[in-house]
Amino acid sequence: METIHSIAQTREALAAVKARGDTVALVPTMGNLHEGHLSLIRHAHTLADYVVASIFVNPLQFGPNEDLDSYPRTLAEDTDKLQAEKTDLLFAPSAKEMYPAGTSSQTEVKVPGLSAILCGQSRPTHFAGVATVVCKLLNIVSPDVSVFGLKDFQQLIIIRTMAEDLLLPGEIVGCPIVRESTGLAMSSRNNYLDEKESNIAPMLNQTIRAAKSALESGNQDHAQIENEATVALEKAGFVPDYVSIRNARSLESASPGDSDLVILAAAYLGKTRLIDNLQVNLSANR
Repeated sequence: METIHSIAQTREALAAVKARGDTVALVPTMGNLHEGHLSLIRHAHTLADYVVASIFVNPLQFGPNEDLDSYPRTLAEDTDKLQAEKTDLLFAPSAKEMYPAGTSSQTEVKVPGLSAILCGQSRPTHFAGVATVVCKLLNIVSPDVSVFGLKDFQQLIIIRTMAEDLLLPGEIVGCPIVRESTGLAMSSRNNYLDEKESNIAPMLNQTIRAAKSALESGNQDHAQIENEATVALEKAGFVPDYVSIRNARSLESASPGDSDLVILAAAYLGKTRLIDNLQVNLSANR
């Protein structure tokens, strides 16, 4: 595996790859890799001849008082994991390389509407940071396909919308959530949980599974289901941000006639913000 830190050298290396006719897959990450990330690498290998992983802790997507400084940076361990998965190239730029004039004067990419709901309400600058860095990565790598995890469901919809609107290169593919044996969605931020919180955390998934069961049983009172889930999270020790039933394609609030749904939830457990989602297809029930 080749590790490159500069944009120019990455473009040069990939120009040679594309010149020989190989297809390229990109897996963008912020590092601190776990099994969820590695599953994306494995899937990327099935989609393209040459797999590029990026590791960049993007300052633009962290808001004030968030965990930019404490976010785990484990480049040596991540490099070993990527090599074991036969990743072809690791692009690991510095903040100076990605934002040479600094983040305050960086042109930003914003996806209106979608970026202002759900996680965007409590993290108003987050998705502009995500969209901007992903836009830059797609333009640097110019992949045939890019692979993202479905745990960040809203993020995936925003990136797909941005790529379509701006005619950015390559297909955007989402991969299933990888979970701990307890059902907790794997996340680098799970490392922040203490022992007591780790025992409580799986309740987030259990709660939205109960909401899914309610939908599948024919309950169309979405507000009631959302409220019951919120109360359950509070009783378990969470501070809920939201539990919301949405149309899985548009992320608009679900209507009773919708059959392709997603239940999204975000909640704080101590100082750690956890997110999860479950897709629900009711077409067989109707």
